Amino acid sequence: MSRNRTILVTAGIMLSLFLASMESTVVATAMPTIVGQLGGLEHYSWVFSAFMLTSTTFVPLYGKLSDIYGRRNLYVIAMGIFLVGSALCGLATDMTQLIWARALQGLGAGGVIPLAFILIGEMFSLEQRARMQGLFSGVWGVSSIVGPLLGGFVVDQLTWHWIFYINVIPGVIAAALVVSGWQDKPRDAQRPAIDYAGAALLTVGAVVLLLGMMEFGTLRSWALIPASLLMFIALIWVELRAADPILPIPLFRDALFSTAIAHGMLTGWAVFGSLSYIPLFVQSVLGTSATQAGITITPMLLGWVTASIISARIMIRVGYRRLGLFGTALFVIGALLMTFIDERSSQIAMMTFVTMMGVGMGLSIPAFFIGVQTSVERRQLGTATSTLQFSRSMGGTLGVSVMGLALSMRLASNLSASGLDPRRVDALLEPLPGMSIDAGARLALADAIHLVFVIAFIAAVLGLVSTFFAPRRELKDRAPENEPVMVSAD
Repeated sequence: MSRNRTILVTAGIMLSLFLASMESTVVATAMPTIVGQLGGLEHYSWVFSAFMLTSTTFVPLYGKLSDIYGRRNLYVIAMGIFLVGSALCGLATDMTQLIWARALQGLGAGGVIPLAFILIGEMFSLEQRARMQGLFSGVWGVSSIVGPLLGGFVVDQLTWHWIFYINVIPGVIAAALVVSGWQDKPRDAQRPAIDYAGAALLTVGAVVLLLGMMEFGTLRSWALIPASLLMFIALIWVELRAADPILPIPLFRDALFSTAIAHGMLTGWAVFGSLSYIPLFVQSVLGTSATQAGITITPMLLGWVTASIISARIMIRVGYRRLGLFGTALFVIGALLMTFIDERSSQIAMMTFVTMMGVGMGLSIPAFFIGVQTSVERRQLGTATSTLQFSRSMGGTLGVSVMGLALSMRLASNLSASGLDPRRVDALLEPLPGMSIDAGARLALADAIHLVFVIAFIAAVLGLVSTFFAPRRELKDRAPENEPVMVSAD
């Protein structure tokens, strides 16, 4: 691909990543206000879960289809779905409409994000990716600052509907840049048969599992969770016999790939779960504005960005395993300190702890991500990249769902024990002028969110344990014949 085309595609990818990063931070800071206006605390996790449910389950399918049909067309389709979903989110007038629109938005995001990273992996070599990581991380840095502040400003000064409308014009520009610049490489005239059975089992199994986890403890969950496990067993059986499986079972035999999957799922559980509920704590427990809530989570994202720039530049010299271990250990320390947060804590303390978590993620995630992209054959690049993204998204979705359930159960127990009206909690989310907030309700919510932070810490510890299973290998770029080259460092 020519230099001019590479620049166009790179700019489109950067804009896509900007939207992806800003989407999560803008929505997170606006959610307490949105839920307070449209439905109440019981729907809080569903607005996140609906998005993550669809964005998670369709990631592997996008990756496999891009391997077969090319990257450009799939990217345009995914971006189109994402933008339509964004517009419908802004038009929502009740919680049900918003949840369905978020599901459609996630269906598009499930293709935009992994396809952006697949394009990066296909355009640049190992050394180039290490250098370019600073540029792409800079995009996350800018959006990490703009996103929370813009989300808080829009909610405080305008209406929350505009946090979704702002995606439309940049999304159209990003798609136009990628379409005009990207050229798919010639592919075999005889395309392999699509693994429809595997795609159906993976998608339905993941959806059933997530629905079961969202309703954990109910009679329905005891039917959904075993059903999902049976589907996953059937999936493994089908994929081992498929000519071109959508889920690369043989890759799981590689220690680097399987470790990266486990690490991504567990740290995704911890970080996305925490990120979803920190704004709720800051606004409803500490009594700040949406803008202040956005400022609180900004250091986590900035730390992530800064550390990822450093990680990509020193990974070849230091080794992905050392960076992964050190980064995850730092992430665990930050998650541990978050478990000591209560209603008396300062916003500065929270910002310090989440910064440690962000730096830890920034050191560990790029190391495993680049390592996996370097180790696999080019024909499996899309599948491997999307599977890794799937694991992180799946962990985040499970984390948000389980933490939301834990928060609801603990909060209901606390309110019942204190003899408080559950509607007092809605007042914390969207207080009316002159309304006095019951201190007991604030303490009940603080204790419930504390449980969320404890669950995040447990997931972080398990993520650290998984990192010790990473093999001691020196990464080298693919050979010209596209075969993976990995030399033992021992």
